[in-house]
Amino acid sequence: MTKQSVLIIGYVWVEPNSSAAGSRMMQLINQFLNQNWKITFVSPSHKSENASDLNSLGVDEVSIELNNPSFDDFIKKLQPTIVVFDRFMMEEQFGWRVAENCPNALRILDTEDLHFLRKTRHQQLKKREEFTTETLLKSDDTKREIASILRCDLSLIISTFEMDLLKNVFKIDEEILYYLPFLLETIDEHQTKKWKPFEERKNFVFIGNFFHKPNVNAVLTLKKHIWPSIKKLLPKAEIHIYGAYINQQIEQLQNPKEGFIIKGFADNAKDVVGNAKVVLAPLRFGAGIKGKLTEAMICGTPSVTTSIGAEGMSGALTWNGCIEDDFYNFALSASRLYKNKSQWKNAQLAGVEIINTIYNKKKLSQPFINHIKNLLDNLDAHRTHNFFGSLLQHQTLQATKYMSKWIEFKNKVN
Repeated sequence: MTKQSVLIIGYVWVEPNSSAAGSRMMQLINQFLNQNWKITFVSPSHKSENASDLNSLGVDEVSIELNNPSFDDFIKKLQPTIVVFDRFMMEEQFGWRVAENCPNALRILDTEDLHFLRKTRHQQLKKREEFTTETLLKSDDTKREIASILRCDLSLIISTFEMDLLKNVFKIDEEILYYLPFLLETIDEHQTKKWKPFEERKNFVFIGNFFHKPNVNAVLTLKKHIWPSIKKLLPKAEIHIYGAYINQQIEQLQNPKEGFIIKGFADNAKDVVGNAKVVLAPLRFGAGIKGKLTEAMICGTPSVTTSIGAEGMSGALTWNGCIEDDFYNFALSASRLYKNKSQWKNAQLAGVEIINTIYNKKKLSQPFINHIKNLLDNLDAHRTHNFFGSLLQHQTLQATKYMSKWIEFKNKVN
């Protein structure tokens, strides 16, 4: 088969040490590199100091602009055979330009997680309303993201919960969906022997990117509703809060007397998690699968999270710790897990089984690449079958196109 040329349009530059989304994107890039495919990564966002140097991997990096015809000239010259949109917002911005200038390119949407699900849950939480799928159906965010999924040839869905939601609630044709969770190395005996034992670990830990609202809410929840109860049960315990882009709201929670310590960005997240006894993640809204929780499993660190935190992550397998939605039960379970070596060891083993069964990179990689190759070989037939996608491509992108061209003209005049 001819060597493919992959264009990835990034919502942000790749930061695998800052967020699960960054790790996910790096996993996809490595899949394409393993095929010896030519990769170009572009983004309209500002590049921070935490961004990876993709050039060192042989990936071309190019800055692009929103609502600027320079992208048309760029993609005409590049002529990629595969275009990956990093989140639906990039498909909205650039999808019509890709379709117009490279109509034969396979268009893939990497959803990262379903944004409309996360946003709707957040809104319902703020209103103190119970989450229902009916609320999703009324949301403009839902309509935007579902339209983007329909317009693309393939959308990568990261959790089983989201796959079920799209197929059963939104009746999306399974032919344009592909379940692809994190692609992780299996945990073997050689790795488990390197883990610190129960006796040498101490403290609780939370880690997450604080640009991500669920993480901000989780730490506020810990401070106000959960940590006081844990501190009563375990007076000498501390919780260490790590993450990129910590804001003033989080910094102000620092209280060494209460054992609530704000640490900031972790240069090596695996060291931080691997030295801790238990990961706490009281996530009250969100979507997708949680990198902090798979990372805990990889480091042999049991976790306590909520039903939303664990959603779509472990199938029928036992969780590597506890799942609690009630604040006091969360604190109680966390304290018991922290003290009970036998329970802790069993939770650690459960994490190994989850990683090796569900996120096994060796099992997942080749079927994914084979699926892409099959779509490339049968793209016309695939698109004919996706009639609603063709309809949306024809109708809604015309509106997006002319809005973008109006902004272009406005920018020139100004």
